[in-house]
Formats: sequence, structure tokens, C-alpha cells
Amino acid sequence: MRVYLLVGIIAAAVAYVMTPLARWCALRWGAITAVRDRDVHAVPTPRLGGLAMFLGIVVAIVLASPLPFLAGVYDNPRALIGIVGGAGLVVLLGVADDIWDLDWLTKLMGQVLAAGFLAWQGVQLYQLPLGGVTVSSTRMWTFLTIVTVVVAMNAVNFVDGLDGLAAGVLAIGGGAFFLYCYLLTRATSGDYASLSALVLAALVGACIGFLPHNVYPARIFMGDSGAMLLGFVLSAAAIVVTGQIDPEQISRRQSFPAFLPVLLPIAVLLLPLLDMGLAIVRRTIQGKSPFHPDRLHLHHRLLALGHSHRRAVAIMYVWTAVFAYGVGALVVFSTTTVLWIFAAAVVVAVLLTIGPLRGRSHRTPLGTA
Repeated sequence: MRVYLLVGIIAAAVAYVMTPLARWCALRWGAITAVRDRDVHAVPTPRLGGLAMFLGIVVAIVLASPLPFLAGVYDNPRALIGIVGGAGLVVLLGVADDIWDLDWLTKLMGQVLAAGFLAWQGVQLYQLPLGGVTVSSTRMWTFLTIVTVVVAMNAVNFVDGLDGLAAGVLAIGGGAFFLYCYLLTRATSGDYASLSALVLAALVGACIGFLPHNVYPARIFMGDSGAMLLGFVLSAAAIVVTGQIDPEQISRRQSFPAFLPVLLPIAVLLLPLLDMGLAIVRRTIQGKSPFHPDRLHLHHRLLALGHSHRRAVAIMYVWTAVFAYGVGALVVFSTTTVLWIFAAAVVVAVLLTIGPLRGRSHRTPLGTA
């Protein structure tokens, strides 16, 4: 655990130190988010925060390579090259979009290219932890891998609408996923070292290092370069985990947690996925493009309820923690215990969410928080 903590600290420190440089680059290159009707920020704000987070992740992974504890992870660097190289492609695409506002088709093609590179380097779905069944169609698994990565990238991008929201959500959810990977690797191989845990530790660290610059009122946004990076890295870690599981090597009681690589990434990204799904359905019904912007995202609705900017972000954090740690707790506690705790946590989260409806007047006009 101490090695992963070191990796996270390095990623956080590099991201924190490099964010002012990313802000300077954004101002110099014109990567600035203007104030639009659908936005909630009041002044034009530079983006490109993804550059700093990417540097944090890469530096942490490179500096961790000589550590004996992680020697097995670096013995076959192909998967690591796929994750870092694909993340680099995503960041370059995001930087171009942050500067020039690329059209949706160009961005989609770039996302598919990055996901394809990841799969080409061997990081792809080839089994699901469903009794150890492996489907032999390589093309199908490659296609599913690309779809999974592209959906994750766009889901994080959809939820990135309030200062500190996306980075905080991924830090909380990524922390839960890291703990699961850490325990699962020990249970299945007798060793704590794993590629997925390494990548997630760096991801969480980068998010934490970026957050002080991004909390309300933000001095810099992560932009598409950051949102797509977070979705890419998280989905890549989830894909790696599915290849680590051999259900025949773990006991009957341990077999249920083996299903969590499928459930946990969904729990971590539940709010972004829900937001994206509702937006697509809503816009399609209205006869608009699924990528047509509006002011009906989940965070907009929280502001409309009367929550302040910071309180709306905190509520989204709470819901992420409820689902991510609720699912992850199945590794440690019995299903019955987890369900009782989860139910209590949901009640608390609901009360926090509907707080303004219990007699408080609407004091924060939408778009001015």
C-alpha cells in the first residue's frame, strides 16, 4: 500500500505544480471557455487542465518503474504503453478541441483511434467474469473494448459542468476501484502488485493534485483534454482487471466479488452515465442532436433546486461515494450488511439532495452560482 500511496503523492504533486503552467499555456494559446448561456461560470476561464493531470500520471508511472515491488508490472510493458500512449492521444485530441472547438465527428474519430491503440497493445476485453467463459470472437471483443472506452470518455465529459465536479467524482470513485483492485490481486495471485492498481493510484493522485486549482471558483477547467483522459484511464483499468480474474482459482465466497470489475466501473460512473443517457434521450425526443448543449444536466437541476455551486458539487460527491463504495464493500462485508448500509446511505443522500424543497426558498438563481 505504501508504494501506491507514493505513486499517488507523486502524481498529485506533479499535477498541482504543473497546473499553473497549463493555465499559462491555455491563456497563450487561446484555450479559454467563454461565458455561454448553458454555463454556470461568470467569467471566461482557461482550460487545458488535462495537460497537468496527464503529466502527473506519466511522471508517477515512470518514477515507479525502478521499485522492486512493481517489477512484475513492468516486465511486459506492452499494456502500460497502450494505456499511456492512448492517454497521450486522448490528451492531444482534447487540447486541439479546447483550442479550436472540433466538431463531434472529428472528436469521435479521435476517441476511436485512441481506444483502438489501447486494444492493439493488448488491453482489451476477452472475457467477462461469468464462470470463466471466454468468447473466441476477437473482433467482437475489440469492438466492445472500443465502445466501452469511448462511452466512458464521453460520460465524464458530460458531467464536467461544475467547478471541481469531474475531478472529485473520479477521485472518489477511483479510490473505491483502487481498493477493490488491491484486494482482488492479493486474493487471486497472492501479490499486491498490479497494473490496474498502479494506474488507478496515479489517476486518483492526479485528480487530487488538480482539485485545489479547480474548486469553485475555478482558476482553470480541465477541458476535454482532462475529461476524456479521466474516462480513458478509468475504463482502461477496468478492462485490465477483467483479464486478471480466474474464477476457478478463488473460492465460492470470493467468486461474487469477481463480478465487480463489471459493476464497479458502472457504479463509479453511474452519475455521468445517467446524465449522458438522459441527455441523449431528451435531445433525441426533441429532434435535436445528442450532442446539442442544454441546461438540463443533473448539476443544472441541483442548482435549480436552490443548492449553491459548492453544495451541488458536494451532493454529487456523496452520490458517487454511495454507489462506488457501496458496491466495493461487497468485497469485505456480507451482501445483507452492505444492503442495509447502502439503504441508509441512500436515505441520507436523498435528504441532502431535496433539502431546499423542505421549506427553503430558492435563493440562488440558475446560472449565477
